[in-house]
Amino acid sequence: MQRHSRIGTSVFTTRCAGKLSHAGLFSPSSSVCWQNTVIDPSNDLSYTMWKDLPVPFFMSVYFFNVLNPQEILNGEKPMVEQRGPYVYRKQARKQNITFHDNGTVSYLEYRRYFFEPSMSVGSEEDVVTIPNMLVLGASVMMENLPFAVRLLISSTFKTFKEGPFLTKKVGELMWGYDSGLVEFLNKYLPGMLPSSGKFGLFTEFNNSNTGLFTIHTGKDDIRKVHQVDSWNGLKEVSYWKTPQANMINGTAGQMWPPFMTKETTLPFYSPDACRSLELVYERPGVMEGIPLYRYVAPKTMFANGSTYAPNEGFCPCRQSGLLNVSTCRYNSPVFISHPHFFNADPVLLDFVQGLNPTEEQHGLFIDIHPETGVPLNVSIRLQLNLYMKRVSGITETGKISEVVMPMLWFEERGYIDGPILSTFYTSLVVLPTVMEVLQYSFIALGLATIVVAVVVYRRLKVRLRPC
Repeated sequence: MQRHSRIGTSVFTTRCAGKLSHAGLFSPSSSVCWQNTVIDPSNDLSYTMWKDLPVPFFMSVYFFNVLNPQEILNGEKPMVEQRGPYVYRKQARKQNITFHDNGTVSYLEYRRYFFEPSMSVGSEEDVVTIPNMLVLGASVMMENLPFAVRLLISSTFKTFKEGPFLTKKVGELMWGYDSGLVEFLNKYLPGMLPSSGKFGLFTEFNNSNTGLFTIHTGKDDIRKVHQVDSWNGLKEVSYWKTPQANMINGTAGQMWPPFMTKETTLPFYSPDACRSLELVYERPGVMEGIPLYRYVAPKTMFANGSTYAPNEGFCPCRQSGLLNVSTCRYNSPVFISHPHFFNADPVLLDFVQGLNPTEEQHGLFIDIHPETGVPLNVSIRLQLNLYMKRVSGITETGKISEVVMPMLWFEERGYIDGPILSTFYTSLVVLPTVMEVLQYSFIALGLATIVVAVVVYRRLKVRLRPC
C-alpha cells in the first residue's frame, strides 16, 4: 500500500493531465500523456493502484430484524428494527490479467471478506429474524402452478421443517447454513439454487469473482481508459426487455477516464445489480486540500417505467424506487433499492414500520478527482428486499399481506488517507501549483530579459551613432 518511491509517474501524469485539461489542449495524439495514464505495467504507481487497490475497503451490513413474525402471518403490518453494522474488510485482487493487441485488457477480480469485530456493533453470533427466502420467495415463484402442486410444495416445506421466517446467527445468514431442503433441491433439481453447498445471502460474494471484465487500457484513446469493452465475453446482457436496458456502459466502477467536467456523468456496469448504473454531478468539494467532484445517484436510478420512461426496459416494475432483479436472480422475487427506501415511493414506507430514510445515512456517493478520474471517497449503499404475499395452497404464507419486505442493506465504502493521501496531495495540489508559479516566473523572467536586452541594445546603438 505505501509505495513512496513510486510517486514520480503519478506526479507527471497529474501535471500533464491537469495542464491539458485546463488549457483545453487535450487530444489523443498527446503521446506523452498516454504513456503515463494508460493501464500499463510500466506505469508503476497507476498500474499498481489499478491492479490491487491501495486503500482499505469495508462492507457494513445492517439486518432488519423482524419483531412480529406471527402477526405478519395474520396479515398485520411488519415491524422491523435495524441491527448492526456488521463490518467486513474487503480484499479485492485482479488475477488472470491478459493484455490484447486491440488496446484492451482482461481480468478476473476476486473478492474476500474478513469480519472486523472492533468496527462492528455486535458479533456474527448475534441472532436475528428475517423472512425465509427459500419459503416465501419460492411461494411467489410458484403461485401460478396447479393447486395440487402448491399443496405438494407446502408439504415439502413441512417435511424439511422450513418455516416462513428464519431465526439464525448473523454469520450463518451471511455465509451459509446447513439446510435439508437445499440439499434436496441440489440433488433432484440441480441449478435451481445459486449455491451447491450451504445457503446464505452473501455466499456468492465471498471467495468469488465478479466475472471476466475486458476494459480499454487507453492506449489507443485515453478517453476510453477503464471503460468496459465486454463482460464475460458479452457486449450486452439479456436480462432486460430493451436494448438500452441491456447495454453494458461505462467502467467497472473503480476508476474513470480523466479530464472530467461538471457535465460528465459516472456510468459503470454492476454485475451485482445486473445492469449499468450512472451517477450524476452534485457539487464540488475539497478533501484534505484536494479538489473533488461529488457524484450521486439520480432520483430516476430506480424509478419505475411510468415515472421515468427510459426505465421501462427494467420492468415488470412495482413502486418507483425498486429495481426488479428477479430475471438475474433465478426468478426469485428480489428487489434492490436505496436503504430504508430512500428516494422511493413514500407508499413503501407505509407498508413497513421501523424505517427512517435520510440522505446523509442512506444516499450513495462517489467523490472523485476530476482531472485523473481517481475516486477519493466512495460509499455505495444498497438494500435487498423480498416481495412476499399469501399464496393459496402454501399454508406457510398464512395471511401475509402483499408487501416488499426489507431484509438488509449494505454499504461498501473506502477512502484515501495516510501516506497515499499525502502522495495525492503532493501530486495533485502542491507540485502543479509550484509548476504553475515556476511557469509564470520563467515567462516573467523571459519578458524581463527581452526588455533589458532591448534597452541595452538601444543604448549601445545611441552611443555608437557617428557624430
